[in-house]
Amino acid sequence: MPVGKLPTSLTPAILTRMTITPVELATWLKAPSAPALLDVREPGEHDFCALPGSRLLPLGELAERVEELADWRDREIVVYCHHGVRSAHAIGTLRHLGFTRLINLTGGIDRWSLEVDPKTPRY
Repeated sequence: MPVGKLPTSLTPAILTRMTITPVELATWLKAPSAPALLDVREPGEHDFCALPGSRLLPLGELAERVEELADWRDREIVVYCHHGVRSAHAIGTLRHLGFTRLINLTGGIDRWSLEVDPKTPRY
C-alpha cells in the first residue's frame, strides 16, 4: 500500500493494523485518493443501508464473482459488513485470490452509524 496515497494522519494506523475505524474512513473518503468500498453483506442488508459508492458482493458469492473486482486489484479496498466479522472472512478469501490492499472496517456499518452518520439506519 503506497504511503503517499493515504492522508498522513491515517498512514501509520492503517499500515500496521490493516483495519480502519469509521471515523478514520470518513476522513479518508474526503481525500482525492479515497479507497474503494466493498460491502459483503446480503442484498437486503445493502438495500436497507449502505456506504455511498460501495459495491455489493455478498460473502457467499465472493469466490465465484471475484472477477467483478478486477478493476480494483491495484486499489486500496475497505471491506465492510454489519459488524466486521464477514468482512474479515472476505479479506481472507480475497488475499487467497491475490488481492493485497485490503482493510477491514472495524465494527462495520453498525459502528459507522454510531460514530459517523446517525442517519444510517441500524438493524
